[in-house]
Amino acid sequence: MFKKLFNKITGKSEEKLQEEVETEEVQEEAQGDNAEESLQESEPVEPETVTLEAESAIEYEAVHEEKPEPDEAEAAEELEAYETIEPVSSEVEPALEEIEEAEEAPQKGFNLFSRLKEGLEKTKKGITEKIDVILKSYKGVDEELFEEIEEVLITSDMGFDTTLKIIDSLRAKVKEKKIIEAEGVREALKEVIVELLEGESALVESTPAIIMVVGVNGVGKTTTIGKLANRFKKEGKSVMLAAGDTFRAAAIDQLEVWSDRVGVELIRHSEGSDPGAVIFDAIQAAKSRKADVLICDTAGRLHNKKNLMNELGKIFKIVDREYPDANREVLLVLDATTGQNAIQQAKTFSEVANLTGIVLTKLDGTAKGGVILAVKSEIDVPVKLIGVGERLEDLQDFDAKSFVEALFE
Repeated sequence: MFKKLFNKITGKSEEKLQEEVETEEVQEEAQGDNAEESLQESEPVEPETVTLEAESAIEYEAVHEEKPEPDEAEAAEELEAYETIEPVSSEVEPALEEIEEAEEAPQKGFNLFSRLKEGLEKTKKGITEKIDVILKSYKGVDEELFEEIEEVLITSDMGFDTTLKIIDSLRAKVKEKKIIEAEGVREALKEVIVELLEGESALVESTPAIIMVVGVNGVGKTTTIGKLANRFKKEGKSVMLAAGDTFRAAAIDQLEVWSDRVGVELIRHSEGSDPGAVIFDAIQAAKSRKADVLICDTAGRLHNKKNLMNELGKIFKIVDREYPDANREVLLVLDATTGQNAIQQAKTFSEVANLTGIVLTKLDGTAKGGVILAVKSEIDVPVKLIGVGERLEDLQDFDAKSFVEALFE
C-alpha cells in the first residue's frame, strides 16, 4: 500500500526515480569539475555582512552567554537539535494596524457557523472533497476503499497512528451498522471523527480565574490573548494581562497594544526581567483589584526542554502559592499551518505542563486542518478554541459536531 502511495505522490515508479537520481549525480559531478576550475581562476570575494532584525536578536541566551567558536556552535547545534523547541516563524505577531483591522465590526449577517465553514475551506478541499471523489468511484464497501481513504488521511497531516486509529474505528462502525454501500461510509466517518474530537471543551467560567498561555513564538499567542481579553470583557468580566514573555521586547509591546485597544490593564516589566516576578506582581494586582480573569503570557523561545520545564515550573509554583483559590487554565497555542511540527510541540509541552486545553490557530490558512485530530489523539487534551480568521469573532469555542459538519457540508 505504501509503495502505491509513494508512486501516487511522486508520479513515478521507484526504479524510474533511481535512474533519474543516477543521471543527476553524473551531471552534478561534471558541473562540480567545471566549477572547481572556475574557482581556481577567480579572485576570492569578501562575503557581504547581512544584518537580521528578527525575533532571534532578542534572546535571553544571546544576552547572557558568549558566542562559541563556529565549529563549537555547529557541534552544539547538532547535539541539542533533538530537544530544541524552535519557533514556527520569525515573523512578529500583528502590528497595531493589523490589530485595528481585526477589531472591525462583523459584517451584516455575520454567522459563526458560516465563518467556521469559510475558515475550513482549504482543509475541506484537502480531505473531504478527496474522500467524496473516492466514495463516488465505489458502489460497495471493500478493503481497497478503506485503503484509499487511509491514503488521503495520511497525506493530510493526521499522522500515521491517528490515521490507523480512525480507519480501524471506521471498519468497526461500518460492520456494526451493516453498511454495504460506499456512500454510507461518509456518515460513518463523520461519527468516528466526532467521537475522537469530543471532550470537555468549555473554557473556565468560575471566577477568579487565571489563564496561562503557552506555546512557541509565531503561533499566535499574543493575538489569542488579546482576543480572549476582548471576549471576557464583553461578557462583563474585569480582565488583566501579564506580559510574562520577557525575553522578547516585541511580545511585551504587542501585548501592550492589545491591552490599550481592548481597554484592560497590563502588568509588565522591562525586557530581560524575571518572568516569575512579572507573574507574581500580576497576581498581587489581580487580587487587590478583584479582577475576574488574569491572562498570562509566557516565554515562547527557550533553549531546550529542560529550560522550558524549569521556567514553567517556577511560574506554576508561584501560581500555586500566591493564587491557590483561582480556577486555572493552561492553554497551549498551536499553529495549524505547521502540520506535524504542531504535533511535536504538543508532545513537548504536555510533558512539562499540566495542559487543560488546546488553541489551534490559523486554520483558515491551511489545508492541514487534519492536524487537530492528530494532536487530540496524541496527547488527549481537549481542543477548546480554534482560530478561523483575523477578526475578533474568528477565535471560536470548539465544538466537535459543528466542526465536523462544517468540514463535511
